[in-house]
Amino acid sequence: MKSSVALRSASAVALAALCLYAAAAMEETATAATTGTAHLSRAGTKATITTTESTSATLSAAFTPEKLGQRTTLHFGFSFSAAPGQVPPPLTQIELRYPNNLGIAISGLGLATCSATVLSELGPKACPPNSIMGRGEAYTGIVLGITPIRENAPIWIVRAPDQEGHLSVLFYSEGSTPVDTHIEFPGILLPADAPFGGVVSIGIPLVPTLPGAPYISVIHLHATLGPIGVTYYEHLGGVTLAYTPKGILLPSNCPRGGFPFAATFSFLDGSEAKASTAIPCPDPRKKKRR
Repeated sequence: MKSSVALRSASAVALAALCLYAAAAMEETATAATTGTAHLSRAGTKATITTTESTSATLSAAFTPEKLGQRTTLHFGFSFSAAPGQVPPPLTQIELRYPNNLGIAISGLGLATCSATVLSELGPKACPPNSIMGRGEAYTGIVLGITPIRENAPIWIVRAPDQEGHLSVLFYSEGSTPVDTHIEFPGILLPADAPFGGVVSIGIPLVPTLPGAPYISVIHLHATLGPIGVTYYEHLGGVTLAYTPKGILLPSNCPRGGFPFAATFSFLDGSEAKASTAIPCPDPRKKKRR
């Protein structure tokens, strides 16, 4: 797992904030108060890193379409909130639990694999098209001086070689402001206790900015796992045919209370946040009216 980072001034605001923080860093030393908030004092400026108590998490999930016994795309997302003028602590680990009896292994997704080396050095375009399992976007941010800098960064989900018999994926993200960076990080599907069918364990690398400055924080992430926006290719008799993979197979019955999801998020400061949600069961009356 590697990350390459090169600072560049994508906007006048970002450049001004970077210069202000760099000048402050040379003259002052950041000190952490007992509340977990770090202050950098110079000409009235303050760089603040969120405290444990001010961070909360929300989790969302949906199926498109949601038809029992049919193929679907899973949408999932999470958001973190912090006190005004702050960002959440840098994220280091996600444990995302998903419902039982989801046909991920028979989804027709990830027919090929891509190695971490290829993804790191050449990006997702160098991976086999049939290794792409989904896409998404992350909203990230840092506070430099008194200026919050935030960015939307695209995400690719790629099938990786299995690890000890477990399905594995790689997440790849790239951004340009306030840092020009690309990172890749692994996820592995593991068993989970009922009412869940499994858990995706995802390790998140730290993304540095300036020496002594905060790491990048994740504020919001949304992604899909399934055929929406994904094109696969098959070679038959010298002809290459494009097609859409089948997608995740929903069970024929909906669990009582809906399809449950739960997540545990770990942060660099040692804190954790938990969130849960459930996708409601389809309304059986809609099926009867068709």
